Order: sequence, then structure tokens, then C-alpha cells
Amino acid sequence: MSINIVRFEYQGATGWGVLRGDRIAKVEGGYPTTGDFLRQNSVEALTAMAAGNLDVSLVKLLSPVTRNQQFVCQGANYRQHMIESGMDPDAKHFNMIFTKASGCIVEASSDLIRPKGVRFLDYEVELGLIVKCDISGPVKVTDANLLDYVAGLVVVNDYSARDVQIPQMQFYKGKSFRTFGPVGPYLCLLGAEDIGYLKKLDLSLKVNGQVRQADSTSNMVYGPAETLTELSGIQDFSAGDLIATGTPHGCALAVPSPAKQRIAAALLSPVARVKAFLKGQEQRAAYYLKAGDVVETEIRSADGVINLGKQRNLVVEQS
Repeated sequence: MSINIVRFEYQGATGWGVLRGDRIAKVEGGYPTTGDFLRQNSVEALTAMAAGNLDVSLVKLLSPVTRNQQFVCQGANYRQHMIESGMDPDAKHFNMIFTKASGCIVEASSDLIRPKGVRFLDYEVELGLIVKCDISGPVKVTDANLLDYVAGLVVVNDYSARDVQIPQMQFYKGKSFRTFGPVGPYLCLLGAEDIGYLKKLDLSLKVNGQVRQADSTSNMVYGPAETLTELSGIQDFSAGDLIATGTPHGCALAVPSPAKQRIAAALLSPVARVKAFLKGQEQRAAYYLKAGDVVETEIRSADGVINLGKQRNLVVEQS
């Protein structure tokens, strides 16, 4: 059975706990990082803990992923999002991988700071996987052994400055501004009976109460097992590292069709292509985030068994 873990601040100290309803059962011991917590606490032991008496309203919930962990991301990993981005999901033969700076990780209720000069601030609700153990070489991950490598799930919002990311071809730079990575509020640790839910979780994102994104993890192009298998052949992971698995359709970003991109590449200089891109985004200015907007994200199963909690971010201008 899944169990929700929170990392929180209370009376000047940081702690970890098991959340049941509106009560937290504090886990004894100091765990400075997500990896430390996972290495020293099993799902079974946490599930067996008695109910807590600390009211969640009395604490400040922090990101359950600490800033020392890697923040690895999949791009264009939902069918409809690929289509709206000018790509063919049936022709995709590899994962698109990039990273965000771990310094952009903040709690789920953090304000989103819109950097000075950024006009096209975009949102992306994503399911985050939390790596369970250290990985130092290639592994073959399948649905059958996935829980040997994945501890649990979190909500992630991969905010992006599109006028930095696209014209400069800088995914890392455009997506790593401070506050661009809210995580949580909960870390949902999975039990063996929960594995099937990975392919039927509902993701939603609202801006000022209006639904912008809504999809199911069943529409991922590359699932967790395939992705971990591929990435383990490239890099090491530590327990507690975060892998964001891509976003559904409905972003503010508008990308020309492949045919228009080919024509532009043949006829326009790089500078002219950038100007054309920016002009196209101006036509969608109403969809991009501005100061005062409120972004709400949620991931859960239809039956409520898996509920990763809700994020709420108020957009504020950089001072």
C-alpha cells in the first residue's frame, strides 16, 4: 500500500513524517537529504508506524526532494504534447533528456518568481520518479522489478522561460531559474500492489481556475522502466534523485509544424527564425504566465488510492 511522506519545518527544526489524513507521525532521526531518508527507512517500517498527532496545519511543508539530488528530465514524452510541438510520436526512437539545476527546487506552495526580461513564462505539470537506490552501472529495468529502482512519486512543475530556452537553445538555462522547480507536497512511496497505477494516473494543471493541461500517464511515449534502463547506461544515480517524466499537451508554447520549420530553415537566417518564433509567441501572450496568476497542479488516480497532493504557485515579478 502506498504511503505519503512529508518533509517539514516545525518550531525551527526540519523533520520527516508519515502523513495520514491531516496528521503527521514524525520519523525519528535526522535525515539531511532525501537519499539519507530512503536508505534508512523502508516502506514496510513506515507503514507500520502508529498514527501521528502533529497537525499538518502547524507545519511548513518543504520539498521532499532536497537540493543535493540530481534533477533529470524527459522532454516531449506525451503523445499529444509531441504533436502540438511539431513532432511525430510514432517516429520517436529515443528519449529526449535534459537537466534542471537542483537549486531551482522549492516547496509545492512556493511563489513562482518571473525573472526580469522574461516574457514567455510557461508551465508543465509532470510526474516525478524518485530513485530508490544508488545505480553505478547499466541495469535492465522492467515493470516486474521497477520497485527495486523507484521508491515513489512526486508532483513536479517544470516551469520554463521559453524566450530563453528556444531562441538560445538552452534547456538548462531556460528551465533553471530560481523557483522554477516546485516539488511535492508529498513523496508517495509505492508498495508492490501499486505498480499498475503508474500507467493510469491523472495529471491536471489550472491557471486561475481554468484547466490548461489534463492527461493520463497511459499516454507516455517512454515509461519509467524504459527510461531508467536507458539512463543507467549513461550515468550514475543516487538514492533520492529526481526524474521528471515529461508533460502533457496544453502548454502555452506554440511550435510551427515540421513543414513550416523546414521552410523557415531553408529561407530564413537564424536571426530571422528567432524573430519569427518570438512573433508567434506574442500571438499567444494571453496563455503565458504573468504576475498575479495562480497555477495549481495535481496528480492522482481516479479512485484516490494514489494522491500526490496539490501544488499552488502565485506568480510574482522579480524584485
